[in-house]
Amino acid sequence: MAHSDRPDPEAVVLENGNKAATVEDVLNALDQMGIEHETQVHEPLFTVEQSQQVVFDKPGAHTKNLFLRNKKGRMFLMVVEQDRTVDLKGLRDKLQLTGGQFAFASTERLGKYLGVVPGSVSPLALINDHARMVTLYIENTLLKHEWIYLHPCRNTHSTRLRCDDLVKLLNLWEHTPNVLEF
Repeated sequence: MAHSDRPDPEAVVLENGNKAATVEDVLNALDQMGIEHETQVHEPLFTVEQSQQVVFDKPGAHTKNLFLRNKKGRMFLMVVEQDRTVDLKGLRDKLQLTGGQFAFASTERLGKYLGVVPGSVSPLALINDHARMVTLYIENTLLKHEWIYLHPCRNTHSTRLRCDDLVKLLNLWEHTPNVLEF
């Protein structure tokens, strides 16, 4: 599946004008915090269906990551189990958020605020949200797993880390996850 219309992930520039974090930047951040992690390199994955074809040797939860905006321009990262079907209207109503319907954020917004291109969205991309513009929601069932797999800002890598460590990391980055229950 060709994706020549997607921006070069190495050329993404954030809202503040800085270059976006690389895989190495994310892994270095994990190392600096003493977080145990393993990263697997694979073909680029653009969909959940493609990611389900990759064989991972160790257990861990797999996610579907939705970068959304509302009509007022607020941005949200919804992290749910990979097989979860999400009704955007129902989700907005459930969360009782004002500001209009959810829609998928543009590729431009994705680059400006998360520093990634489509297919690479994950909570680890919040390393790039220095202005704290993105509100994070994580499905409660994901947090019950011991381990989770996430893209470290590139869809050519999947990093396995403990869910507890992910929450610690997100808190350090001032992106405390809101728990999402279905």
